[in-house]
Amino acid sequence: MNLPGTTFRGTAISPARLGMIVMLLAMFLFVANDAMGKWLVSTYSVGQVLLLRSAVALLILAPFLWRMGLAPIRRVQRPLLQLARVVFSTAEVFCFYWAVYYLPLADVMTYWLAAPIYVAALSPFLLGEKVGALRWAAIALGFVGVLVALTPSGEVHPFAIAVSVIGTLAFALMMLTGRSLRGTPDTVLVFFQILGALAAGLVLAPVGWVTPSGPDLLLLGTLGVVAMLGHICVNRAVKLADAATVAPFQYTLLPWAVLMGWMFFGDLPTATMLAGAAIIVVSGLMIFAADQKERSAAP
Repeated sequence: MNLPGTTFRGTAISPARLGMIVMLLAMFLFVANDAMGKWLVSTYSVGQVLLLRSAVALLILAPFLWRMGLAPIRRVQRPLLQLARVVFSTAEVFCFYWAVYYLPLADVMTYWLAAPIYVAALSPFLLGEKVGALRWAAIALGFVGVLVALTPSGEVHPFAIAVSVIGTLAFALMMLTGRSLRGTPDTVLVFFQILGALAAGLVLAPVGWVTPSGPDLLLLGTLGVVAMLGHICVNRAVKLADAATVAPFQYTLLPWAVLMGWMFFGDLPTATMLAGAAIIVVSGLMIFAADQKERSAAP
């Protein structure tokens, strides 16, 4: 990608290096968003968090929708698959906030980082994609990592673990349906995703509603802002640098999650959690490497 370098205090920064910096910023924003969510669900219901978070995100997205017009939304293709993706995305975010209520942030993040393993395992059956020996070996290794990480904190919460597994599977299915909807503009996909979470929040929020204080209301709104900024940074990173350069930086989610979990909630990682997370990261990098090898070998 032949983009001119960016000058910062007299030093030229290449687009690739800038892309890595932006990707690192995106991962920090995502974990900060999740830490705020964990803090808030200790006081407010998941439905209430979803409602206010989605409402603010929709307000931020509104100018982009206005500029784009309603035609892409009205003429959306494969509406049933779009609906399925919305259901999966809503279930994923609901399960995540529910899981972090019971489990340390780093534990839940470990489960969610296993989603690419499920995607790789399901893609041959749902999308007809070919999977080579290296990728199958990585998938098997990844499932071992998931098993090791089942109770990483040493505190057994069968319900929370079940919710985490369901949420991770929903995240993987959301990614798979997204692959089948490549022709749909990103703004439309995000709009439907936010709309689904907003609808779920409207239904669930009245149950156990707690009127938020001023600071908490600001924090609830900030969730939507930070999440949108994270997605913007990811999109910018992959435009500044190749995906092969920036994708591995997604695993910096884990150290941030460990640090914020310790700083704000007093959660300390155990050897079991670290071992399971390490195996999952290695498996994810193997799957990514196999994918890049297959792409480069393709005519």
